[in-house]
Amino acid sequence: MSAIWVDTRWEGLHGIGRYAREVCTRLTVPWRSLGFDGAPASPAGALAHVPPGLVYSPGYNGFRRAERQVLTLHDLIHLETSWPGRMKYLAYYNAVVKPVVKRAGVVITVSETSRRAIAAWLQDTSVEIVNAGLGSSPAFHTDVLPADSADPYLMYVGNLRAHKNISVVLDAMTRVPSSHLRMLIPEQEHADAKRRFSERGLIDRVRLLSGISDDELAAHYRGAAATVMPSTLEGFGLPALESVMTGTPVLYWHGCSAVAETVARRGRAIEGAHDVEEWGDAIEDALADPQHVEPPTRAYDWDVTAATVNDALAARM
Repeated sequence: MSAIWVDTRWEGLHGIGRYAREVCTRLTVPWRSLGFDGAPASPAGALAHVPPGLVYSPGYNGFRRAERQVLTLHDLIHLETSWPGRMKYLAYYNAVVKPVVKRAGVVITVSETSRRAIAAWLQDTSVEIVNAGLGSSPAFHTDVLPADSADPYLMYVGNLRAHKNISVVLDAMTRVPSSHLRMLIPEQEHADAKRRFSERGLIDRVRLLSGISDDELAAHYRGAAATVMPSTLEGFGLPALESVMTGTPVLYWHGCSAVAETVARRGRAIEGAHDVEEWGDAIEDALADPQHVEPPTRAYDWDVTAATVNDALAARM
């Protein structure tokens, strides 16, 4: 049995990075790293020479010259970005991603929300869309000791990209003088984040986090009055799952179906994605009366996710 080539460049401190790390370390099919450097999503990389055989990418980057390549499409958020930025993504997905997926006859995703979106985009019933789901690290549980804090605080895990919609939370905090926020975002975004805090007079009420372990992150979740996830688009919403697994409710926009799918009734759904007053009321209520929620009874297991991916790859070796 020949080895599968895996693009390991996705591993890192972000959502796809965690997925890549958790899944690839659990694969039982023989595999080897492509050994590439640089950003995996670089458009120029689409024309890179890859070895013969099956290639697997834990993300959305495709290789036009691959004999066969299986992708994990976590979502189609790029195709919902505003114009004219959407144009480059449409070109990439139509010229690279879609042909790669159709040639493989299979694509992997992480939620029912994303599965439906991919089906509508492909319009090709011959392609198998495998919902492998996502897992939750054992670090995230209700018995974790909460992080220390002199004041009730909110938790945010993500980045500053437009669809994350974090500005509505920052704007809402200006209406709630007692509000505090802890944010785990990429370190390269810290300067931009501090500028946003300063513009709103929040510089002393937001604590930026970086380089923390799963155990530390779980403690920050558990100590929070609520996790805020105001995204307008998500393929799954891993921070929402991690939060409710520690017993901390989530404030989220009701129209983000992937997050709603994960949170269910373990939080508060906000009607207006950009309604600063409504977000402010929800934040004030959460901080005034912190509540804990019961974690999902459904198992979110990385072993199951990895086994599903493994089976999809093994069937095409």
